[in-house]
Amino acid sequence: MRLVQVLIPQGRRESVLESLDQQGVDYAVFEEVGRGDFEAMVQFPVPPSGVETVMEELTNAGVRDDSYTIVLPTETVVSQRISALKERFPGLRISREELHARAEDLAPANSTFFSFLILSTVIAATGLLLDSAATIIGAMVVAPLMGPAVSASVGAVLADRQMASRGVVLQVLGLLAAIATAAVFGVVLQETILIPPGIDIQSIPQVAERTSPNVLSLFLALGSGIAGAISIMRGSGSTLVGVAIAVALVPPAATSGLGLAFGLPGVAVAGAVLVVINLLAINLSALILFYLSGFKPFDTDQRERVKASIASRIAVIGVAIAVLSLVLAGVTYASFQTASFEQQTQVELQRQFDEADIEGVELVSVTVEYEPADLILGNQPRVDVLVGIPRDLQAPPDLAQRFDDRLTEQFDRDVVVRVGFVEAQVSDDTATRASVSGSAFDRTARFDRTTRGRHA
Repeated sequence: MRLVQVLIPQGRRESVLESLDQQGVDYAVFEEVGRGDFEAMVQFPVPPSGVETVMEELTNAGVRDDSYTIVLPTETVVSQRISALKERFPGLRISREELHARAEDLAPANSTFFSFLILSTVIAATGLLLDSAATIIGAMVVAPLMGPAVSASVGAVLADRQMASRGVVLQVLGLLAAIATAAVFGVVLQETILIPPGIDIQSIPQVAERTSPNVLSLFLALGSGIAGAISIMRGSGSTLVGVAIAVALVPPAATSGLGLAFGLPGVAVAGAVLVVINLLAINLSALILFYLSGFKPFDTDQRERVKASIASRIAVIGVAIAVLSLVLAGVTYASFQTASFEQQTQVELQRQFDEADIEGVELVSVTVEYEPADLILGNQPRVDVLVGIPRDLQAPPDLAQRFDDRLTEQFDRDVVVRVGFVEAQVSDDTATRASVSGSAFDRTARFDRTTRGRHA
């Protein structure tokens, strides 16, 4: 429930009270002695979804825009007379006045916004380099990105150009600042002993996750935007929703900055593309939800113009997302193809070993090096096979070629195959089993290598 207090201008008392009576709103009237241009103050309880309707009727009855109207939240209203109003105004939808006020409160001062964003980016970049999901989540709690994202959409729906433009500017400048901060942070770290020299950040899972985004990333952003709109309309869960919005924006921005710092343009571009798509998706989903919820400008003369403006804005953002989503779709397809290739390669090689039935020879491991970028760029898959073989058995000289022929026939594409042999001792009562570490392939002294297409 809400308790509304309104100062009634001189000469409008009768029309204001008559309007409240017609709407079935119970009220209390107090004499106003503080200022001469108001003759009384009226206060009344009303459900949240009814504030906007009641205030529109009071405006028609003579309550001017320069009058004072205060809307207060109430814990409860004990009265049987309030049930009729609750039936007339069901739901929890707040008024546009409350929505506007909440959006203003969520967009912090510039100094506060950029201070928290820079700190959040540093923490997120640290979490990426440490491959720590917990650290990245902690950075999202600090990030202040929900306010600008929500205020931009609220300003567009309510025809508040200043609020809308400030929200957009804060988002764009904020994410550029995040990328720059991560880049500077990465450059500084390389001059210290805090990270190993020559570290390959592309091999860090948390970084790789942001450099190979797929269509599912779009659902995260769309869901975050919808959750942000719902939280401000219902007045609950804004902190948790802010974390979800920040997750869609800050880690990719930090990844892009680290890519610049480590001289990896592919990482920088992939992170930046993900940031742009997520930013557009968050704003699009929030804008649509606010509009469909029935929020309209204060000035009735602007409503048709704003309706057309929102429709064109939704169309432009939607087209931009569709175009950029082609990138995500391509990465998604490439990820599926490479994962399928790796799985089928494992199965085919194991099947060939089983069919060959070479006594004492065992397939130890199969490593496939085939990333989505390789598929997109047309690079050949590389398959490393580690085979355990007894010391007294001669290694089959054509094993790599046989593997290559089998895989080429199966997948109809050129494959680079390398076979490493690890010598193993065999006891009298056990089968041959090579127990080796992950680096044994690099240490083995005997190799059988073959390539197709690109000869090495």
